[in-house]
Amino acid sequence: MISVEKALSEILNTIHPLGSEKVNILEGLGRVIGEDIYAPRNIPPKDNSAMDGYAVRFQDTAPATQEKPVIMEVIEDIPAGKIPSKIVGPGQTARIMTGAPIPDGANAVVRMEDTEKDGKTVKIFTPVTQGYDMRYAGEDVRQGERIITKGDILKPADIGMLAALGRSFIPVYQKPLVAILATGDELVDIDENPGPWKIISSNSYSLAALVLECGAIPLQLGIAKDTREDLLAAFESALRADIILSSGGVSVGDYDLVKDIMKEVGNRMEFWRVAMKPGKPLAFGNLRGIPLFGLPGNPVSSMVSFEQFVRPSILKMMGHQNLYRPAVKAILQEDIELKQEPRRHFIRATVSWEEGIYKAASTGEQGSGILKSMVQANGLIVLSEDTVMVKKGTEVSVQLIDNSVGQRATPEYL
Repeated sequence: MISVEKALSEILNTIHPLGSEKVNILEGLGRVIGEDIYAPRNIPPKDNSAMDGYAVRFQDTAPATQEKPVIMEVIEDIPAGKIPSKIVGPGQTARIMTGAPIPDGANAVVRMEDTEKDGKTVKIFTPVTQGYDMRYAGEDVRQGERIITKGDILKPADIGMLAALGRSFIPVYQKPLVAILATGDELVDIDENPGPWKIISSNSYSLAALVLECGAIPLQLGIAKDTREDLLAAFESALRADIILSSGGVSVGDYDLVKDIMKEVGNRMEFWRVAMKPGKPLAFGNLRGIPLFGLPGNPVSSMVSFEQFVRPSILKMMGHQNLYRPAVKAILQEDIELKQEPRRHFIRATVSWEEGIYKAASTGEQGSGILKSMVQANGLIVLSEDTVMVKKGTEVSVQLIDNSVGQRATPEYL
């Protein structure tokens, strides 16, 4: 067996980012951009008004008061999108709408509510300073400025900025195609009749969902029987993918043939056991240049192994720099006793944020075949290889496996 750290290091050393592809900016949301984005022009392109009001020379408003307003001649109306045609001179103003360009001669805006229109003149009741309620050219973005950096994950605000810059298509790292193969004579697919003894292949779907959650593309290849011929055909069909996942058949039973077939198809086996629980029988290799993960058949083992090894690999292929789930320190809400064995333990847990601290409790029975323990979990308590007993009230490290922790029914500021 090798350690979790060594397994992860060996895996990631073989994983490389895929190339880029051009996509519509909306399709780029949540993906990693493949080039630096520079502004081709200023935003806003010209000085413009931040409010509906009157464009003025600020010095003309200096004597204005509520009792003795300054009266100015209105020489022009400037709605948004119209180019001003006149120059504002002393004692003059132009009625202006939000977003409209500031006319030459003007250097401030008086808000509409601080004025009173009277025919071709307007009363100004309050003085303003230079630049008041103006948005300057380049105030948001300057021409030539780098706005988005290669390797950034595109957020909704980035999509809006790309639109403002006139970029309808952008290069992003490709999504890997992830082949998913379940193995075992005991399995049937979701729509088949399982009879009294067969097991519905949940791994095919939980793994596909995990792949989708990463942003990659699952390719479900169905179920291969425990025969050399069926397994060979299945692995051959998986060779069009960027990553191959198989579940089951990597233990030490007589019918656990996957490791042998992997070698026969052209695999370089790196390792096949990791010092962790659940997830010990994990095989990893390279099948004709394609990373191949032989995941355990038990549903919890399969999902926990995916979280620790496959998810970081997929994210690295997609150009991500931050590959790992967040971890927090939480106060354990119960005693946990483990068997004496040199393995890293991942305890399914419910994590909550209460009274300014994280709290964690196990989801109950921790058998590797109890899928319900993953359904109830939003975190994994991580315990070191030499741990035998952890007492209630101890601070433990918890890997968060979804974003539910910290979500609130009402805003915290209310």
